[in-house]
Amino acid sequence: MGTIFFLILFPLVVAFVLLVVKADAARGAIVKFAALVIAAGSIFLAVQYFQNGGQYFDFSNETVNYVMMVIEACLAIYIIYTGIKHKKYLASLFAIIQTPLLIWFELTKGHHIQVGSNLYIDRLSMIMALIIGIIGSLICVYALGYMKDFQHHHSGEKDRRPWFFFVMFVFLAAMFGLVTSNNLIWMYFFWEITSLSSFFLIGYTKTKEATNNAFRALIMNLLGGLGFAVGILILGFVYDTIELSTMITYGTMYQGIMAIPAAFLAFAGITKAAQMPFNSWLLGAMVAPTPTSALLHSSTMVKAGVFMIIKLAPCLGMGNFAGLMVMTVGGVTFLMASFAAISQSNAKKVLAYSTIANLGLIVTCGGIGTAGAVWAGIMLIIFHAITKSLLFLCVGTAEHNIGSRDIEDMDGLFGRMPRLATFVMIGIAGMFLAPFGMLISKWASMTAFVDSGNILLVAIICFGSAATAFYWTKWLGKMAAVVAGAENIQQNVHKEEWFVQGTLVVLTIAACLAFPLVSSYMLVPYLEGVFGGLSSMALSADNMIIMCVMVVVVLLLILFFFGKTKKRIVPIYLAGANEGDDLRFHGAMEKPVSVSLRNWHMESYFGEKKMNVIGCSVTAAVIIIGLGLMIGSLVTILTGGAA
Repeated sequence: MGTIFFLILFPLVVAFVLLVVKADAARGAIVKFAALVIAAGSIFLAVQYFQNGGQYFDFSNETVNYVMMVIEACLAIYIIYTGIKHKKYLASLFAIIQTPLLIWFELTKGHHIQVGSNLYIDRLSMIMALIIGIIGSLICVYALGYMKDFQHHHSGEKDRRPWFFFVMFVFLAAMFGLVTSNNLIWMYFFWEITSLSSFFLIGYTKTKEATNNAFRALIMNLLGGLGFAVGILILGFVYDTIELSTMITYGTMYQGIMAIPAAFLAFAGITKAAQMPFNSWLLGAMVAPTPTSALLHSSTMVKAGVFMIIKLAPCLGMGNFAGLMVMTVGGVTFLMASFAAISQSNAKKVLAYSTIANLGLIVTCGGIGTAGAVWAGIMLIIFHAITKSLLFLCVGTAEHNIGSRDIEDMDGLFGRMPRLATFVMIGIAGMFLAPFGMLISKWASMTAFVDSGNILLVAIICFGSAATAFYWTKWLGKMAAVVAGAENIQQNVHKEEWFVQGTLVVLTIAACLAFPLVSSYMLVPYLEGVFGGLSSMALSADNMIIMCVMVVVVLLLILFFFGKTKKRIVPIYLAGANEGDDLRFHGAMEKPVSVSLRNWHMESYFGEKKMNVIGCSVTAAVIIIGLGLMIGSLVTILTGGAA
């Protein structure tokens, strides 16, 4: 328990220190030291877990509960005030409803509910803690160099980097608290802090666009928070518990009994994971500095949403409306977001739609609620967190050095920044090519979808995966192209950025090699404990061994052939007489024409507006019908009980 408290409190202390530190050198030393300590602490937590097994902690302290309650009230007052100030009244309204409602519950019914364990650590929360501690810390280190350049590009504005790093470390503390909370009121407390952290970081530049997008994110996450609060109230008043472990146990033992509160908690997860119709908040969040995109909106905060749904998987499934609602929303989001990514040339938008799509796939796995589907979902969480963080950070570095984040402006990046281009290519390969983990996890997802007997979901993953291959291949082709006369400018990149990106490349490959170990020692025992035994695995041991052999062969080929080529420089054919610089050719109009390589983005077929209209309409209808049915069932239970 001491390690959990340390991982929550230490980043909080560091955050307040960084708030008052102004010097770059001191900030750099503090962030690097804190990142090392947090990463080591998360690894130590994993070691402790394997030594002692899963642990639930009976930490009962009324003072802590009251402190959380006071902080919740203060945060609500701030949201109400700032919402009125900026005329964003929905934010104020949601804060006025949910916070007093939950405080009233805590002081009345909730005060008398016996909580056996406020904190817990199991294999899933351990995996999340490692993602937060290692990847989150690396992103904070990357932010040192990135934010220095960011401030240089905005030299006329006030230096607000102390506030930026303060919020980043507060967010890490909240995430550790969220994934280790068994008391749902505690989890709700940390859940809302992550929402407010996202609000601050999206609105970091204080431009009108940033402020509007920050409020959009806040409003949608507050709506999810309201669903979270309703779920807690239902659990407390109807089932006399506020413990997540008790809820999951009941859901496993009695199929469908926890469907009603699970539906509302899953709704909170859907909003946090930016699923349609709430995906616009994550797209708008791309105005934030790149470390924000990598930390909150790719590797950690949105993972809180899918973490919640994966935890609730035993309470969902094909047999109840809650499970059908979740899997349908996730499936439609995966398909429509994958199609929308095809039409994008802005690299951060491609990554944003890809993130939304992959989160949709994980949500679908949780909604199916079988051991095989959950196995695939957790694997997707691991590989997506590592690989997508790498890609976001690479785009941030490219933008600061070539002046654009547009994929079409990345011509010749292999010549200008060969190391960065190589990292991007590894990241893209990690997202959709064998033998990397994302493709293998999608394969496992398809197996789980087939086993579920839902033909519609099988069709969705087939078409969605085809779209995924299409947009990644376009980008990969850009990275592999070599343009003549490109000046190497990669010496301008900060060493912190190279270190973090290089580490994430190593983690991408290492995670693939460790695939069987992660499955055998983390996932299978977790699933056996939750589902009471596994009738089948999503992937056989033989398949996982074959995948590892493929990774090793790829690495050996790279090592063997690296630098060993008998290349011969020849003039490039440019569909006309080469002007001699390999950049222009003699055109049909007797004039030199500059060569240009451009992708077809199929805007008329897969435009994001069209895809969002379809996806958001379908998912909104599904959510309204699903929650409506849950409310009707709840009314029946309550009136039946009264009778």
